[in-house]
Amino acid sequence: MTWSIVAKDHATGQLGIAVSTCAFAVGARVPFIETGTGAIASQAFVNPFYGLRGMALLRAGATAQQALDILKAQDEGRGQRQAHLQDKAGRIAAYTGADCVPWCGHLVRETFSVAGNMLAGPEVIAETARIFEARGELPFAKRLIAALQAGEAAGGDKRGKQSAALLIHDDEDYALFDLRVDDHADPLAELARLERVAHERYLHYRKVMPRRDDPAGVTDRAEIERLIAESIAAEARG
Repeated sequence: MTWSIVAKDHATGQLGIAVSTCAFAVGARVPFIETGTGAIASQAFVNPFYGLRGMALLRAGATAQQALDILKAQDEGRGQRQAHLQDKAGRIAAYTGADCVPWCGHLVRETFSVAGNMLAGPEVIAETARIFEARGELPFAKRLIAALQAGEAAGGDKRGKQSAALLIHDDEDYALFDLRVDDHADPLAELARLERVAHERYLHYRKVMPRRDDPAGVTDRAEIERLIAESIAAEARG
């Protein structure tokens, strides 16, 4: 009942997951990312422990495939699960259980994977992958959303649409983007709108927030406003 893309942007090093489904609040269940550890999307008859325990395995040094193998071995419901993940070295693993509702399947490329179940057909993930590869000129967040929009145009979730989410991490321990559309008639369009709104102020403000190399961040309000204005102007100049 879901399809998603897990990807790394080699231009920035960012890890991201974008997901859409005909179910409520997909962003609360499917995407998991930890900076310096990896990214996991757990879906189908969703088992959140694939994300929670999987991240612990990756953190302890397991490869993507090793972590996935352990998760499946410990799960009696594995036939109804789907998961794909990427570890900190960029290795990718993917799994679609034999009992997932068709159409279901996954594909793996060098820097990303796409997986889905209860879809209109294989063209959904094929188009998602094609557009992600073709639109490399786009900023990472927009590229992930564009990929899912292409999958939706190819049929998407065969039951319809309700929610979508975008999760991206950069070098900081907290998310760069954590956008969730929990219940909407056109969730991917709303997700794209939220990404645009993020550029109005949030992404510029985030540059002055506490960081690994500056645990306090900028705290002078006048300086914050000056730096935000500079950042907005720089983005407008391209």
